Amino acid sequence: MADSPQPNSDRTAWSRNLATPVRDFLGTETGSAVVLVAAVMAALAWANIDFSGYRELWSTHLMIRVGSHGINADLRTWVNQGLMTLFFLVVGLEAKRELDLGELRERTRVWIPAAAALGGIVAAVGIYLVFNAGGDGAGGWGVAMSTDTALALGVLALAAPTGSTRLRVFLLTLVVVDDLVALAIIVIAYTDSVDTMALAIAIALFAVLALLRFLPSRRGPVAVVVGTAIWVAMYESGIDPVIAGLAIGLVTTAYPPSRHELERATDLTREFREQPTPGLASSARRSLAEAISPNERLQYSLHPWTSYVIVPLFALANAGIHLTGGLVSDAVSSPITIGLVLAYVVGKPLGIFAAPWISTRRIFGGGKLTITWPGLLGTGAAAGVGFTVSFLIASLAFTGAELEEAKIGILVAALISPLLALAVFRGAAKMIPASRRLDQLRRTADAIIDLSDDVDSERDHIRGDADGPVTLVEYADFECPYCGRAEPTIRELLALNKGDGLRYVFRHLPLSDVHPHAQLAAEASEAASAQGSFWEMHDTLMEHQGELDLDDVSRYAQELGLDSARLEEDVRRRHYRGRVAEDVASADSSGVSGTPTFFINGRRHQGVYDIGTLTESIRRAKKIADAEARELAHPKG
Repeated sequence: MADSPQPNSDRTAWSRNLATPVRDFLGTETGSAVVLVAAVMAALAWANIDFSGYRELWSTHLMIRVGSHGINADLRTWVNQGLMTLFFLVVGLEAKRELDLGELRERTRVWIPAAAALGGIVAAVGIYLVFNAGGDGAGGWGVAMSTDTALALGVLALAAPTGSTRLRVFLLTLVVVDDLVALAIIVIAYTDSVDTMALAIAIALFAVLALLRFLPSRRGPVAVVVGTAIWVAMYESGIDPVIAGLAIGLVTTAYPPSRHELERATDLTREFREQPTPGLASSARRSLAEAISPNERLQYSLHPWTSYVIVPLFALANAGIHLTGGLVSDAVSSPITIGLVLAYVVGKPLGIFAAPWISTRRIFGGGKLTITWPGLLGTGAAAGVGFTVSFLIASLAFTGAELEEAKIGILVAALISPLLALAVFRGAAKMIPASRRLDQLRRTADAIIDLSDDVDSERDHIRGDADGPVTLVEYADFECPYCGRAEPTIRELLALNKGDGLRYVFRHLPLSDVHPHAQLAAEASEAASAQGSFWEMHDTLMEHQGELDLDDVSRYAQELGLDSARLEEDVRRRHYRGRVAEDVASADSSGVSGTPTFFINGRRHQGVYDIGTLTESIRRAKKIADAEARELAHPKG
């Protein structure tokens, strides 16, 4: 019998190997929001217990010199312009992953969240200038524009815990555009002078970095050296070098692992097992790494560090405000503080809501939102949390008491915005009937279909309601222990939804490089199908995953009352190799590289495949399908 997966390994192979990038990104960000808040509290406590010690530490200078050249800066600058470059690199990586693989691979879907970001920026800056135009705080308008990624995603997770991934992807896209504009503003409005020669060198090095993808191997170390050189050149140019991180992230490609690359990695690993030499070890290691895109490799390495170390360290270095009675009194009446609070709490949500409303009008093409209008308003409220880039710009725009007042404004807004977001989502849930919310969801943009080949009732193997509104497709391997573990879940789902519109489709994806009998078993099931007994053979093969050679399948055919001689002959002559290959080709074109992989109404199911998770996903899909059917039967207007 094949080895069983470990009890805690109840995730799909896709989830285990790719870690469901968007969900993991969002999970890390929302989890790190707690650490970030703790760092802010620690900074405030430290600054108010021992302000001189706090100020002295972060004012300590550190110099790095190579030959006659060097960089001399205080610790706060090393954090703000050095370590934070890695934070913006990760933000750029995730944006690029969404553009290459996610919801934004249809470029038309970028426009509305981008418009929302610009609307939020314009409205927030406009409100800030209402209070500060012509005054001492006028130059700090850039402080009012930027949303903090980690805190905003954390707020969204708390305010809308049952919200869809679409809600979070929309916010993620919004904050990336927000960061791009903010960094551009830093260059344009908050850079005193630019060394054009250093900037030209940075651009030339960036071109070199882009060309490194064509190197056959050993790109990683070279890329690190070139990336560091870009940062140094940007620093010397006078432009905030954190921009280099975002730019590098946006050109780092993401792609799913191809079955060919995975099989090659398996072959090299097997060769190393047979001949454990240093050369084969190096080849196997390199092949395993290259099967995953550089985008995801970098995210896997950097994201925990940026979320749990770098951003909290940034907060510790910048959020320390020495709260005296005079400062608090001044802040209460300060146009800088008042302008920032209202910019984030009022301007951001209104701008984020209004800009998509305008951009979805027919005169602008009439595009559809990917989220509902109440969801958009709640997301706008969550986006009213500014911290990271806001503090960066505040340190460039202000000094002394004005800087402290700006920091207080940012922190107060960060306290109010989560409460506002919670009120919007809770209010919408209570005031809008469930049927109306479902209708709103149905009117959003159609989901991007991940499944390349539609289900064919004449060809595919189907269980359950053949005409059901919800279709669950599984790509599976008869020798895969995780597929065996998923089988009872599928049976339970079919039992729970008996007569209730669930159609289950089985497709082959034998992973022959790791399961030597998987191809034979797949062809044997098709030979049994030719005798009208696919599902009987399917169930038997799943129950005996460790006994799948030719003698075994011939014995199973006898036990099932089939013509075992005919089945054995069909398998020997490989009559159904082409039929299995068709399923494999459809898996390849759908980006499937591991088993089991599930699709619900054409959308890939990410994450665990336990009964509760799949039941909830199927329930949501059925509600939407039923609403669409009612609309077709009784169209409005």
